[in-house]
Amino acid sequence: MDVGPASTDIMILSGNSATELAGLVASRLGVKLGACSVYHKTNRETMVEIGDSVRGKDIYIIQTGTNLPCKHSSPAVDLVTKTMPSVDGRASPPPPPVLPPSSRTMEMDVGVPQHPAKEKPPISVVGDVGGRVAIMVDDMVDDVHSFVAAAEVLKDRGAYKIYVLATHGLLSSDAPLLIEESPIDEVVVTNTIPHDVQKLQCPKIKTVDISILLSEAIRRMHNKESMSYLFRNVTLED
Repeated sequence: MDVGPASTDIMILSGNSATELAGLVASRLGVKLGACSVYHKTNRETMVEIGDSVRGKDIYIIQTGTNLPCKHSSPAVDLVTKTMPSVDGRASPPPPPVLPPSSRTMEMDVGVPQHPAKEKPPISVVGDVGGRVAIMVDDMVDDVHSFVAAAEVLKDRGAYKIYVLATHGLLSSDAPLLIEESPIDEVVVTNTIPHDVQKLQCPKIKTVDISILLSEAIRRMHNKESMSYLFRNVTLED
């Protein structure tokens, strides 16, 4: 794929989660993958070191996941923590209640009702799936229990084939084993997250290379071409 005469103005950087995918995107664009090192210090702080010059370049960072949530309240908590020692122990004990001589104390047991845990409603299938191909679509496949439960219902209703389509295939824990033993015929995910080990455990897992789409999207953005055209002209062969 030829990016154009200004291909040297593009740099692809990769985080730790998608090094292979970033390399494929850079290769399709005909550019070199930028030198980037991401590591954690002993205090768990994440450090990023970029080994190439980025001056005047369009930078595209490919990273598919992170386990660090955004902590919006951290500054406020830090302020409260620093302020508390200055006021600790300054509160005066409340005065004892003053009751008239005619007042009496009444004791009684007070119970707090316990609400039972909510049960998940049964899975319902709307329409006739007998002899048909059922396709379940989601953005991510990680815990597959819900997919397996839905597949069992679809199979009982006579579905001919059952497929699961998702962008990101985390497939953690015992997901490959559950898929292999389920009525699901095939799970199709992209290569945004490496899952080679999971594929060895479950032949039903298939991978679609998304680097073709990403590289073409980057090329169009860089050359200021239409992005909608990219999604309007997708054929079955693509």
